[in-house]
Amino acid sequence: MITILEGKERNLFKHHPWVFSGAMDASTVPEAAGVEKVVSHDGRFIAWGWYDKDSHIPLRLLSWKEDDMPDSSWWERSVRESVLRRKSFFSDMSSSTNVFRIIHGEADLLPGLVADVYGRIVRMIVSARVAWDMRETVVRAIEGLLHPQMIILNTDSAFCAIEKLHEVVEYYQGGVRFTPAEKLPEMRIREDGLYYGLVPGTGQKSGFYCDQRENRKRLEQYVKDAVVFDGCCYTGGFTLHALRGGCRKVDAFDSSADAIHRLLSNVHLNVDLGILPSSSLEKVTANKADIFETLRSIPHNAYDVMILDPPKLAQTIKSLESAKKAYKDLNRLAMEKIRSGGILMTCSCSGSLKREDFRTVLAWSAKDAGVEVQILETLGQGMDHPVRISFPESEYLKAYILRVIK
Repeated sequence: MITILEGKERNLFKHHPWVFSGAMDASTVPEAAGVEKVVSHDGRFIAWGWYDKDSHIPLRLLSWKEDDMPDSSWWERSVRESVLRRKSFFSDMSSSTNVFRIIHGEADLLPGLVADVYGRIVRMIVSARVAWDMRETVVRAIEGLLHPQMIILNTDSAFCAIEKLHEVVEYYQGGVRFTPAEKLPEMRIREDGLYYGLVPGTGQKSGFYCDQRENRKRLEQYVKDAVVFDGCCYTGGFTLHALRGGCRKVDAFDSSADAIHRLLSNVHLNVDLGILPSSSLEKVTANKADIFETLRSIPHNAYDVMILDPPKLAQTIKSLESAKKAYKDLNRLAMEKIRSGGILMTCSCSGSLKREDFRTVLAWSAKDAGVEVQILETLGQGMDHPVRISFPESEYLKAYILRVIK
């Protein structure tokens, strides 16, 4: 049984799931990892949690019901409930969209674990030791509910060092781990009627950023006859929507040559399928480039619409201040270069950067660029990436559609 120090329990009673070492009575913490009852300094039950001294978050709270200890059955039930909360997405799989999230970490009460559906394949990403220890239970629950063609599990390289995990890929069929005899073939996924090619188990994070689904749709409302800049374009989600929305031209940039190749392949794929007009091929240029250097070198007033969707610039709280400076410079440069009256869609996927702080950063960017900025839309992650109200860190994706007035 772990005791929380006096004055450190308030957020825990409010169901915040993270407990750091400074909040615990050191004399009550166990040596071995596992489930522990967590109580306040005066003995009141707070929650059941998983303690692991080797995790960068040593205690993760799981169940706030004293009669519901989180054993294997609890994990299986929690996985099933998380999947079933997305049942509306499964009804759309045969038509416009077959890629979406079914487990969203702590927001679904399952710490350090995300899982995405890609048609008949499920991709799991593990970023915490507790999820690694329970991975076979999770696989069993998903297998029993969805019967996927394959489950692919990766440890998250961004967290392996601080969680003392190795970078690992595991493959499961029928709930049994196996080693593929050869490289997995490319598959096609659909989102909002557009097709994307990918090789299962490859690519950044789970391979495709379905959290931007609704934001990509919103972009189409602003791109008719526009010249578009797609910064950090990855495999072309925003670019494809810009083309479908009737833009005049898209210049796409990413630091990954593989992503650029995949973007161009995705444009060809949708043209070949008759989803995008053949003229789309002539409208796109895609280049491997550093986004900061690119923004400094492009001419002024060349773009009507600019999209900034950089990777996570603040991996931790410690890197937040330097990340704020990077976000400010990125947006300042875009505001300086865009045409007067142009539309800037700007995003941050840094969970440690709060929405109000991101908005403040944008205000600094506008001041330094000497422009006026109007907020047209405030956007976030898709509904399959819910925000848990007791865990504000789960609101990691913040996005704004802005009008820049010079």
